[in-house]
Amino acid sequence: MNKFQITLGLSALFIAGCAAFFSVFGIGKLFSGAFIAVVIMASSLELGKLVTASFLYRYWDKINLLQKVYMAAATIMLIFITSAGIFGYLSNAYQGATVEFEKQTTALLFKEEQVEQLEEDKQFLLNELDQQVQSLPDNYITAKRKLREDYNPQILSINSELLDLKKEVGKLKTNLVETGVDVGPAVYLARTFNTDIDTVVKFFIFILIFVFDPLAVMLVIAYNQVLLQNKPKKKTQRDNWKDIYSQPTLIEDDERMDIIGQNGNDGLHYDVTDQDLIDDDDIETEKTIGRGAYRP
Repeated sequence: MNKFQITLGLSALFIAGCAAFFSVFGIGKLFSGAFIAVVIMASSLELGKLVTASFLYRYWDKINLLQKVYMAAATIMLIFITSAGIFGYLSNAYQGATVEFEKQTTALLFKEEQVEQLEEDKQFLLNELDQQVQSLPDNYITAKRKLREDYNPQILSINSELLDLKKEVGKLKTNLVETGVDVGPAVYLARTFNTDIDTVVKFFIFILIFVFDPLAVMLVIAYNQVLLQNKPKKKTQRDNWKDIYSQPTLIEDDERMDIIGQNGNDGLHYDVTDQDLIDDDDIETEKTIGRGAYRP
């Protein structure tokens, strides 16, 4: 097993493990009344999904149609269940991070509406005072002063309330900036696409779940594919006999035995070449010299 196979196997295991973790705890939070039982059930389904995908790839040509259809459909359905669990887990995490942010945002909006209402009330009183003062003759100075004295307490009360509310608004804005650090990227994306934060986060979560668990399953299948391709092919008995009889020396020996069987022990055992004739002449010469003949 080479380094790439090890890396591929570890990547498939890590991504599948992360997807299973998010999915199992996401489904567990959905059915929090039986959290442990649901976690055990979801974990077994996650393991079964990966084993089923591997089995289908390895034995696709050996199983019947019913097994193919059911196991493939079950694997696809489990991928959707895992994706739904991941969506629930990430959505819950997002809501947990934005609860305080949303509370302060709601409080800020309420205070700002109060400020606007008080500003309108103050303006109404000023307009009403101005109209009543202008309706009096110019020589009714005492009456005009009396009107201003009557309206001043109400205006001063509104100004006091406005001052307190504006202080609270400023404090809320400061806290909102500090709390919004956790969701700062989402806020920036929402402003970029001119939409609300929830829509941006949901879209981002959908992108994650569509590539998370399907990628884990495909990596498991790819790991099985690599293992099967690098596995040495088992030789059959026919292949062993073929290797034995395909060797040149054995074929030559078989041919010689056939010739011996046809010509007998004194016959021609194999083809005579020029070199063989030369060797025979040398042997005859050696025999003559051995009997005392003169060799020039």
